[in-house]
Amino acid sequence: MEMTSAFTLNVRLDNVAVVSMDVPGEKMNTLKAEFATQVRAILKQIRENKALRGVVFISAKPDNFIAGADINMIGHCRSAQEAETLARQGQQIMSEINALPIPVIAAIHGACLGGGLEMALACHHRICTDDAKTVLGLPEVQLGLLPGSGGTQRLPRLVGVSTALDMILTGKQLRAKQALKAGLVDEVVPHSILLEAAVELAKQDRSAHRELPVRERILAGPLGRALLFRMVRKQTEQKTQGNYPATDRILEVIETGLAQGSSSGYDAEARAFGELAMTSESKALRNIFFASTEVKKDPGSDVQPGSLESVGILGGGLMGGGIAYVTACKGGVPVRIKDINTNGINHALKYTWDQLETKVRRRHIKAGERDKQLALISGSTDYRGFSHRDLVIEAVFEDLLLKQRMVEEVEQNCAPHTIFASNTSSLPIGDIAAKALRPEQVIGMHFFSPVEKMPLVEVIPHATTSAQTIATTVKLAKKQGKTPIVVSDKAGFYVNRILAPYINEAIRLLTEGERVEHIDAALVKFGFPVGPIQLLDEVGIDTGTKIIPVLEAAYGARFSAPANVVASILNDDRKGRKNGRGFYLYGAKGRKSKKRVDPAIYTLIGVQGQTRLSAQQIAERCVMLMLNEAARCFDEQVIRSARDGDIGAVFGIGFPPFLGGPFRYMDSLGAGEVVATLQRLSAQYGDRFTPCEPLLQMAQRGERFWRSGGTDL
Repeated sequence: MEMTSAFTLNVRLDNVAVVSMDVPGEKMNTLKAEFATQVRAILKQIRENKALRGVVFISAKPDNFIAGADINMIGHCRSAQEAETLARQGQQIMSEINALPIPVIAAIHGACLGGGLEMALACHHRICTDDAKTVLGLPEVQLGLLPGSGGTQRLPRLVGVSTALDMILTGKQLRAKQALKAGLVDEVVPHSILLEAAVELAKQDRSAHRELPVRERILAGPLGRALLFRMVRKQTEQKTQGNYPATDRILEVIETGLAQGSSSGYDAEARAFGELAMTSESKALRNIFFASTEVKKDPGSDVQPGSLESVGILGGGLMGGGIAYVTACKGGVPVRIKDINTNGINHALKYTWDQLETKVRRRHIKAGERDKQLALISGSTDYRGFSHRDLVIEAVFEDLLLKQRMVEEVEQNCAPHTIFASNTSSLPIGDIAAKALRPEQVIGMHFFSPVEKMPLVEVIPHATTSAQTIATTVKLAKKQGKTPIVVSDKAGFYVNRILAPYINEAIRLLTEGERVEHIDAALVKFGFPVGPIQLLDEVGIDTGTKIIPVLEAAYGARFSAPANVVASILNDDRKGRKNGRGFYLYGAKGRKSKKRVDPAIYTLIGVQGQTRLSAQQIAERCVMLMLNEAARCFDEQVIRSARDGDIGAVFGIGFPPFLGGPFRYMDSLGAGEVVATLQRLSAQYGDRFTPCEPLLQMAQRGERFWRSGGTDL
């Protein structure tokens, strides 16, 4: 049975051929290897029809052009050679499109990414819509790869080398206006006239190429190019810490093409693509991509969610304000904030206003759109307007009695079906629900700070939370643009529980005399976005250490921090970035200011800061404790699967994505290796490193955490 073709050719009366792309049965157009024959058949028809004046490629999907190549194709490759062949086939098809003797136009609406943009680059001209959904980019680097269908060669020639490097090394996406300015597209038009405008463009063959800006012309010469590559290499190395092999290969392949000509460039591109596809880093990054896609589809329970017409929030502080913003502006759900005083409400409204105002200033949205989104948020100092809220999120102070009173008030003032979700980071949900009339409608919803940036939410049912309450809460988290994982109601939940031993160990290293910046640099080198001590400063030392006694009470001595240190730092009025002084000192100019380690810290703790251990030894101590705790969480079913545990760590605390998360990482080391390392450390540094029972058993049986078939690469 022949599959329905994803490509259809229509010749208009004015002799312009329109090729529409519509992958059957899928929301997004993605390029698959088996489409090659379909495309070739269409190109053959175009070449044979001598009356044609031009060709337009357009998508029949309502909101995407081509979202990229199908990543599963790479997973099926068993060798670098196979992946290289895949790239060469892609390059071949693109060059056949490019070689058509009549003008070829890409008419772009919606996502035009990866292989989709490479196809558009192979066309002679590009036109796109001014819609917010329209974005153009080459995100392959985020999967540990590089564009393999000619993108590394065509993009620099079209927009200049520095713009191309910036796009390919970061995977950043350009909106329509930025793409026009960069010369990536020739015209931007309203969606309603996209096809007509593209047809017009096809009829007037504008073979003359746009001049590159002066800066790009200088950089195109051998001297300018050498300088640029040297500078970019240095910046990239600083960002990647040598952990992402794709960036080096991208630089090398683009440079080869510019220095030795396109055909050497295409050759180098295909070879590099093949080799990168086989690296452990690319496999881990692709696993994260598949896992996060699955988590986003996971409804959290097998019951239909309840309605989510409107949401209430208790508390207008930093968390409350952030939650209101993502609920209204990302989720489009009306929000009512209650705070004890109007200042709190105004503060929360101003927070959203500031976020939206920045978008208006950057021309991401129009002022009218800002006002429309702002109108979704209202507030009051009492429960007026709360009677029909489907779900109320509590973001008040971490105090059990206060939170129990909030449950009681919501039950009195809201509807019988209203769900009560607590944004607590340390209090058991079961305790918060202890006096509830409808405990089945009480759940935890743990956001991370800053709310608008951090992608993870932990959804925490207690023993009697209903399946529908779980489903509705998961649905809200997704509306807010978050990736939710369902975790069980045990002290520290999942993320903070694996984070605490890691941060404790960093503080312990300090008391042994290691320098603050040396400890932070060691973990950045390992692959974390910031070091553990800087993280504590960012979260707030007072907030960050509040959970330690809770965990110690629940799990005993392995969670005890060097208490005197924490106390002496807090007693010295050090809260971290929020009051300008923590382990680091912060300049007056807010977030952008330079920070430097405060030498007074060493006196406070009573040590001389010096370097004794290597970066690797420091990282090993902090990370091994995190892995040991993650294995316990898996065994106690705090998380539902290794997948959720990996996503929680990567999205919640920036666990190095190129290692795939704590469970993929332990699987790649092997349980035996993890146990041996922990035993060595425990002999050296004490019982907290004793490998947990589940890890010992896994090592004995040679088991892995990831046992599933499907997405396991």
